[in-house]
Amino acid sequence: MRICITGAAGFIGYHLSEYYASRGIAVVGVDNLNDYYDVRLKQARLDQLARHASFTFCKLDLADKAAVQALFAEHRFTHVMNLAAQAGVRYSLINPDAYIASNIVGFHHLLECCRTFPVEHLVYASSSSVYGLNTRMPFSVHDNVDHPVSLYAASKKSNELMAHAYSHLYAIPTTGLRFFTVYGPWGRPDMALFLFTKAMLAGEPIKVFNQGNMQRDFTYIDDIIEGVVRVLAAPPAANPQWNGEDPDPGSSPAPYRIFNIGNNNSVRLMDFIQVLEQALGLEARKEFLPMQPGDVPATFADIDALQTAVGFRPCTPLEVGIPRFVAWYTGHYGR
Repeated sequence: MRICITGAAGFIGYHLSEYYASRGIAVVGVDNLNDYYDVRLKQARLDQLARHASFTFCKLDLADKAAVQALFAEHRFTHVMNLAAQAGVRYSLINPDAYIASNIVGFHHLLECCRTFPVEHLVYASSSSVYGLNTRMPFSVHDNVDHPVSLYAASKKSNELMAHAYSHLYAIPTTGLRFFTVYGPWGRPDMALFLFTKAMLAGEPIKVFNQGNMQRDFTYIDDIIEGVVRVLAAPPAANPQWNGEDPDPGSSPAPYRIFNIGNNNSVRLMDFIQVLEQALGLEARKEFLPMQPGDVPATFADIDALQTAVGFRPCTPLEVGIPRFVAWYTGHYGR
């Protein structure tokens, strides 16, 4: 295997690169090191990866078509895991251009390179955000998702559509993974767990949106990595039962699949906060606020398709995952 992992300095990209590189598998990690959040954290992740001889870092922006083509021509990857994206629902309201450049243009450049320099499997990060206005729980990959409520969600749905077109036209095996609220050590500073922990240790109030009436399918990073590794090793085949008169959005007559990766457990935000309070030994001061534009009140992943395909169900409870995050956070930043 020769794996290209884009977004390698990011949260999931770091953990996936660590998994493969620590096992001696050749990984080329790609990242543009943008300043959406603290670049020092991204660099600290890369410093950890630099310990492995099988890891190579390439600073590159996927929007640079010539640079991406040169990268693929040089390395002739067998597998590609695209985790590079402009993330965040709320940021998409104030800087939409970044989402088009990274999530649409950059992804197109990857697809073109996978066509020109054929790969065994392209896996890419989608998001639970694509479910948008859907309210039937749990969210299923077999449900239609045509009503996004943010540009971020729309860009991720666009990735799924673009991937299907390339799978259909050029038989590129592609799999989209809809991640559900990933958390854990080395996590993103714009996510709730990181923000809450930082505020509580500083004695500041935490911002609790929708008056606390939120539910999320929180998924621990180790479960995400296990799922990704299993999926990457299992390229999709055409679904012979696919029927154009009753089309299944999660599969295709092309080598294309979509999976949810979530904990299959929707947790109340207030319960999430309570587990964090116990892990920190602190009581949070809560500032209750209305729902934010582009947000949704609840997420809940149906993971039956993932289990059927690769035999895996995420299962790490918050009572295990949150203390592990707190231990990393206090070790990295101090109390």
